[in-house]
Amino acid sequence: MSARILVTGGSGFIGGHVVAALREPGHRLLLRDPVRLSPAADVVRADLTDPASLRGVCDGIDVVLHCASHIGGDERLAEAVNDRGTRALVAEATRAGVGRIVYVSTAAVYGRGPFTDLLPGESVPAPASPTSRSRAAAERHVLDAGGVVLRPHLVLGTGDRWVVPGLVALLGALSAGVEGCGARQSVVDVRALGRAVVAAGLSDDPGLAGVHHVNHPEPVGSSELLDAVAGRFGLPLAGGRVDLGEARARLVGRSRALHHHLGLLAVDHWFADGGFWARVGVDPGAGFAESLAEHAPWYREFMT
Repeated sequence: MSARILVTGGSGFIGGHVVAALREPGHRLLLRDPVRLSPAADVVRADLTDPASLRGVCDGIDVVLHCASHIGGDERLAEAVNDRGTRALVAEATRAGVGRIVYVSTAAVYGRGPFTDLLPGESVPAPASPTSRSRAAAERHVLDAGGVVLRPHLVLGTGDRWVVPGLVALLGALSAGVEGCGARQSVVDVRALGRAVVAAGLSDDPGLAGVHHVNHPEPVGSSELLDAVAGRFGLPLAGGRVDLGEARARLVGRSRALHHHLGLLAVDHWFADGGFWARVGVDPGAGFAESLAEHAPWYREFMT
């Protein structure tokens, strides 16, 4: 008999790819918006900000794949969805006797880098933003229930509205490439991440509980990453190439998001997987440049 799976956030970026990775029909989607339906799923309407609406959503469920998170500047909403909403969902899953809970978190819970070849357990979370703090709180609820927490870093692919579009905006603002930036970044193709989430949920390995990094085993150099984006989308870089000091100077007075992207690229954010992919039997997919090429048509349409 196939496991009965509940997916939260199934209409979102990562959650949508998790749903696509489910090979068996009959899974259940927890959605706040009833208009976004899936013919292959049992759709239930519930809202993580309304704990009462979660009553019964885990009945008959074996695995919860929790992909729903609020990401944005509204601190109260982030706490309501990520912290209190996850706590309520975990309580409901525990009441219903769910065997495994998998939560898709983020490496941003570690706070500001550098992080070099960091394995799970080698550093404690030190989140630097309200969103990251609320997601770290969500992690604690899942871990306290014996669940699995997955921490990807930069997730690229169809549906990504932050990583690659942000790099394109950064290069446009600089009108130049960035040279000499050897910092390394962990990335993962969202399709591989989706498969990993499903595999973690279905794994019968009792030792899987805990925190895992879910990124491609090979990090990407920041300058290499920017060069790949510029080349793939034919960005005109009239200013040639600049070092980090000049790049910072060119962003004076520009948006906070641009400074954030440049600051992230300036230091290592390399999170080692510790054998996770082999443990769940999932291929981590192609490296950054190949994945970017495969998703380029979607990015072009989105950014047009």
